Amino acid sequence: MPADLAVIGLGHLGLPLAQAAVARGIDTIGYDPVRAADLAGGRLPCDGAEGILTAADVRRMLSGGFRPTVNPAELGRVRTAVICAPTPPAADRSLDLSQVAEAARALAARLRPHTTVILESPAYPGTTEEFLRPILESGSGLRAGRDFHLAYSPGRLDPGNRSHGYAGTPKVIGGLTPACTESAATFYGRLTDKVVRARGPREAETVHLLETNYRHVNMALVNEMAVLCHDLGIDLWDVIRCAETKPFGFQAFRPGPGVGGHGVPLDVPNPSRGARPLRMVELAQQVNDRMPQYVIQRSATLLNEHGKSVRGARVLLLGVTYKPDLADQQGAPAQEVATRLMELGAAVSYHDPYVPNWSVLGRPVPRADTLYEAAADADLTILLQHHRTYDLQGLAVKAQLLLDTRGATPAGAAHRL
Repeated sequence: MPADLAVIGLGHLGLPLAQAAVARGIDTIGYDPVRAADLAGGRLPCDGAEGILTAADVRRMLSGGFRPTVNPAELGRVRTAVICAPTPPAADRSLDLSQVAEAARALAARLRPHTTVILESPAYPGTTEEFLRPILESGSGLRAGRDFHLAYSPGRLDPGNRSHGYAGTPKVIGGLTPACTESAATFYGRLTDKVVRARGPREAETVHLLETNYRHVNMALVNEMAVLCHDLGIDLWDVIRCAETKPFGFQAFRPGPGVGGHGVPLDVPNPSRGARPLRMVELAQQVNDRMPQYVIQRSATLLNEHGKSVRGARVLLLGVTYKPDLADQQGAPAQEVATRLMELGAAVSYHDPYVPNWSVLGRPVPRADTLYEAAADADLTILLQHHRTYDLQGLAVKAQLLLDTRGATPAGAAHRL
């Protein structure tokens, strides 16, 4: 059965796109050999998808006509195909494009003339033209820009953001030709309130590069400010509160135990072209990568000040996801914090209303059933993520020692990062 849209890759980019399309009445299939079977049964895959949508969301999509599939033949009967395959960091911290290649080969073998193909996966500048285009053309015998449309559009989803949903977030599009751009713009114009046309796919890809690195660089700055202010005895949170009243030239970022999420900083914009490293991004990565260790140092100091050692200490971690009020654990610093504590001999437990089971170093971590009792029993409680369900004032009273890495507790109620 023909469809208006095929979403290839049903992860943190593809599922929200499919949800938005179904909500607008667009006949949508979702191709994903790993996740489609679970989604077709109204279940969330056990790979962090619960941090993107709920099972109820999936069931509503299915009732609206969404068709998850593992059959690549379905890709040959769509007007628009959007590749949302993940590009996780490789061992050398470059982007692993292997899943994009797999998705492209599955599509290319069935690609029809006049189809609009859009890449949304995080990518280096040049990926659409130099990596994706040859796979599509060699596998289909068609030529991009003449026989089918090809464009790039960076994913801009902010999971859990209630102010900026899919429709309210402008969509940037860069096509191989002006006609490619307009074809992609026509598609996204059905989903979003505003479409922004870039000069081409390289410019659109570089939008993703700039937006992702902007977040990491500014978080690194405020993380360094956190260490500096602690050393000088200055209340950083009060500094930020005052600074963000400036109506121009400043955007408030807040420190934390590390930087998680799906947006990987790219200090080398395109290794295959010998691009010069972005030195500021490289430095930002180093700063942000040190934050879990800084949390451990602060924890050890607090325990020592109260006559206790990390070895043998009972440490309770609160919130092990990368964002508040979501189950997504992608890149969350909780893993490294727990690992380092365990290696130092601490007895680690955790609480997170969105994560029923959690493992570190291949071993399950005990989950606290009764939060207040667990905080009262622990030698040290560390707030790593501020979920709205946490009554931090009450926890500050119950906990023997509370280290707040998010600045969420009332002033003076806990030790802040």
